[in-house]
Formats: sequence, C-alpha cells, structure tokens
Amino acid sequence: MERYTHGHHGSVVANHAQRRAADSAAFLLPRLESSMRLLDLGCGPGSVTLDLARFVAEVVGVDAAGKAIAVARGAAEALGVRSRFEVADVYELPFEDSSFDVVFAHQVLQHLGDPVRALVEARRVLRPGGLMAAREADYGTMVHHPHTPALDEWLTLYKTVARHNGGEPDAGRRVAGWFADAGFEQLEVSSSTWTYHTRSEVEGWRDLWVSRLTEARLGEHAVALGLADRDRLATLADGWRQWASSRQAFFAFLHGEVVAVR
Repeated sequence: MERYTHGHHGSVVANHAQRRAADSAAFLLPRLESSMRLLDLGCGPGSVTLDLARFVAEVVGVDAAGKAIAVARGAAEALGVRSRFEVADVYELPFEDSSFDVVFAHQVLQHLGDPVRALVEARRVLRPGGLMAAREADYGTMVHHPHTPALDEWLTLYKTVARHNGGEPDAGRRVAGWFADAGFEQLEVSSSTWTYHTRSEVEGWRDLWVSRLTEARLGEHAVALGLADRDRLATLADGWRQWASSRQAFFAFLHGEVVAVR
C-alpha cells in the first residue's frame, strides 16, 4: 500500500489544481499530435490532464485517490472537456496492452515504493513507438534566500518522512535511470525549474507548506514517527512565514524530465 506523503488536504488539492501543461509538461508538448490518445498517471485534480486535452484526441486520467478523481470529473464537466477519469493502481492499470500513444506522469514516481515497476506497467499499455514521459522534482536541489534555518530543518524533515513512506524526494536525478531499468531506450533527458519570487508566488508557496506542516498529512506523519511534535511543526511554519516576509524572498528547485520511445 503506497503512502502519499502530501495527502489530499484541501490546500494540497487546490495547489495541484493550479498546475497546467505549460508549467508541468512543456518538455512533452512539442511531441504531441492531434490524433494521439494520452494517459495521465497520478492525475490528481486533473488540471494538467484537461489542459493536455487541447493537444491530443483523447485524454484519460487515473489516480489512486477517489477524492482527487471526483474533483477531476467535476472540472471536466465544468469546462466541457471530453475526458475520462478513473480510480486505478499504477501497478495494475485497467487497460489492455498497447492502448495509448502517450503515457505521462508528473510528480508521481517520487512517491512510489517501486517506480521501475510502475514504468514497466506503463510500458505495457503503450503502443510500439509510443511515448512515455515523466517529470519529477529533486528536493536535494532546493535553494532559498534569505537563509532561514527553519527551512533547512523543514527540508530534512520532509525528506525523512518521504523516504519512510517508501518514496524518493531526490527523484529528479534518478528518473532517467528508472526509465532505463524499466526497459525504455531512446531517452531524451532534460531539466527545468520552478521558481518563486513574485509576491504572489512567495505567499502561495509559503501558505502551501504552512498548511502541509500544520494541517495536512505531512505533519501527521512527522508526529506519528516521533520526528517532531506539534509545537515544533508550528515553529517550522513560522520559519516559512519569516522567509516569505522578506522582499528578497526567493525559492527554486530543479526537475528531471524524460521522454522515451517504447
């Protein structure tokens, strides 16, 4: 049973719902064609999936969380986008062999206990010549300014919890190797960053991590593991507020990206 470190608190789902193809799948967009059928693994609330629908003939999104799938279906109905969303296990996809032209995974492999097995299963549902694409954050590349010791402690705490849950927070640097281990060849490897510097970006990033520490599953896991108590989590949340209060606030990190041909 996979344990998703972030959980599905409202603040987490709302943040994920702000993502679009341009900020999450830019490395894949030039390869898409209007005749393609695309599967989005770990689609969450479906905002990226529905944006990708503009570039292909059909999109299907799957996620292990029924709550996220319900949000995705509601968004699709509201936007009038033809799509299909299902609760599914990435290790046992409910699709026949060679069902899709593209399989896409964004910030999914880092949370899995066996990312290679998931990629092998994704490869099964790809047609010969189809594309597998993934983009994964690398927490080990995170930098911030001005220096705030509480953010250093937060990062150590997050990585400890994520690895206890079976994930790999430094996935960005490993994703190409996972693809190779899953039998993919003809890899196109790239990287890109997310950067937070404008006032709205900084405040949104602050609010997300304050919520994850004090209200969502990350904090719950940290307490259950004996890594922090609620007072310590509140102190780390205050560190985020301190960082964000600076007019010089800056935060950035790298993502590893791979597109491979089956």
